[in-house]
Amino acid sequence: MVMLMRRLIPIFTLLLFAVGCAAGPKECAEVTSPDGLNTILLDWSEGYISWSARYDDRVVVAPSRLAMTTDRGVWGESVGEVEVQCHSAEEYGAAIADFGAYGVEIRALNDGVAYRFISNTEGSYKVIDELSEFSFDGEDMAWIPYVNFRPDATSDYATQYETSFENIYAYTPLKSIDWRRLIFTPLFIERRGLKLWLSEANLEDYPGMFISNRDGDGVLDTEFAPVPDVVEQGGYNMLQGVVKSRKPYIAECSGCRTFPWRIVAIGEQDEDIANSDIVYQLADECRIGDTSWIKPGKVAWEWWNDWGLEGVDFKPGINNRTYKYYIDFASRYGIEYVILDEGWSVKGEADLMQVVPEIDIPELVAYGEERGVGIILWAGYWALNRDIEGLCKHYSEMGVKGFKVDFMDRDDQAMVRFVYELAETAARYKLLVDYHGIYKPTGLSRSYPNAINFEGVHGLETMKWLGREHDQITYDVTIPFIRGAAGPMDYTPGAMRNASVEEYVADYSRPMSQGTRCHQLAMYVVYDQPLAMLCDSPTAYEAEEEFTHLLAAIPTVWNDKVYTDGAIGEYVVAVAQSDDATYVAGLNGVEPREVTIALDEIMRGGDIEIYSDVEAAGSAAHPYEYRRIARDAAPAEVTVRMAAGGGFMIKLN
Repeated sequence: MVMLMRRLIPIFTLLLFAVGCAAGPKECAEVTSPDGLNTILLDWSEGYISWSARYDDRVVVAPSRLAMTTDRGVWGESVGEVEVQCHSAEEYGAAIADFGAYGVEIRALNDGVAYRFISNTEGSYKVIDELSEFSFDGEDMAWIPYVNFRPDATSDYATQYETSFENIYAYTPLKSIDWRRLIFTPLFIERRGLKLWLSEANLEDYPGMFISNRDGDGVLDTEFAPVPDVVEQGGYNMLQGVVKSRKPYIAECSGCRTFPWRIVAIGEQDEDIANSDIVYQLADECRIGDTSWIKPGKVAWEWWNDWGLEGVDFKPGINNRTYKYYIDFASRYGIEYVILDEGWSVKGEADLMQVVPEIDIPELVAYGEERGVGIILWAGYWALNRDIEGLCKHYSEMGVKGFKVDFMDRDDQAMVRFVYELAETAARYKLLVDYHGIYKPTGLSRSYPNAINFEGVHGLETMKWLGREHDQITYDVTIPFIRGAAGPMDYTPGAMRNASVEEYVADYSRPMSQGTRCHQLAMYVVYDQPLAMLCDSPTAYEAEEEFTHLLAAIPTVWNDKVYTDGAIGEYVVAVAQSDDATYVAGLNGVEPREVTIALDEIMRGGDIEIYSDVEAAGSAAHPYEYRRIARDAAPAEVTVRMAAGGGFMIKLN
């Protein structure tokens, strides 16, 4: 944790008026964003601390209480003498109100507002609970991701802290939120013509923030998982840490430190939220000296397609011949990695040093190196946590490029510590980390760029078992505005068996997607996924050479990407720039539509390629249409049709 000095550099006080910080009687502090639109106010005139926010002249958050109950007293109540100091940067205006044992920092950015607690307390102490209210109106509409109930769960929040952080969104007035259920963040709120987004940043050595509405009103409250007391190995294939009991407090702390930011991103249009990078802005800067070894890229993945090679002269499965086929496939198409998912280590042992006899990892690593393909290993949380240092050292020396760690399914303080320890240790051994079974990103990938991707999304894997009553298509065009705004997400697209909702069936070994082939294609541009899976079988891709070359060549990181159009739950359009080309892609929801793209604003020197849904794509979802337009014949704009559950991609060379 980066420590904060007890007193700021005195020059900050000279900036008092420049950043809009309240002067005169020290009963409040107020700062405004560089563009002059977002304002956050911290008020302690009534003897307790509250905060509020405005966008221009509109109330975004009404006065809301904040407090932190510690075993040293309650921070935020019985406020005495206060010292306010302000500072600014090109990206924000800020102030810190120093209350002695603790402080509160507020920031106003062009994307939104945020605040956090700061400890000035020496020695050890415990945080019993934290109160963070977000006061809206009960009629405000929200997109709510409830925690999924486990079979043994009750309406008691204590039974809901262990979750995969994956669910679809319920669209509901705030007053109608199910008070019995926890909500994980981020969430999206529509208020008085504005679009608001709630989450947190710089979550380190502290539990993650859940939301509840116990009173059924417009005031959202925060909930936090207490510190685990007794944790036992268990869960899926004995890969998880099952919490048997918890302590009566949420965090064990020591000395001066900062706490996570509480964020409200603010926009006028839905795409303003999709474009926000407020989490990244508020995260700690990079802690890795040399990042040149961190290589984003595509991944050939076997679990989703159930090791489903067809027409080969050996039995596909968890064996070296199968993985060599995946490596050969990846090499031919310029795919950077192959993952060895669940099954390469002995089942039930949770010991990553016990490799099944059918797998020879050094042989696969050497085979991949000869062909320019790196190996990533899947790992259950419990097994990796047994010896993070030793396992990172062992497999790094072997030539493995990273870990995909799974089944954490908690965000209490102990689990958040593990997430940071793994990122830091893996960085020392030049290993990538792809986090699955994980809470949403909170800025870790800025501090540790080797933390390259995160799940925390109801992704394509669920199509292996969910029926057609599940509406994945609407979810696909909702997440760019909610989960996607938090940071990278490992949705795992690339399905080659595509179906309309009417034709879709769940099939674990031969899974398909809801929506068209171009819907899947567009995800590689629309979604932020520096480590992007190709989820289907190599033999399915090889049957369509032209499409697979196209898919494999799409970059996974961009010089710039902007969401230019869209409506949450309906459709989204993004424009992404790489060194070699500009890509425009759209994802569509359940209603067919047309969108018009102004080509003259993004034209490059070469031809234009358009991949779009065919007329019949609503029922036969896998065909797509290809058009090529010569640069000198290009129109100023082009209109593209998207089928129900469809999409498109335009490449400007």
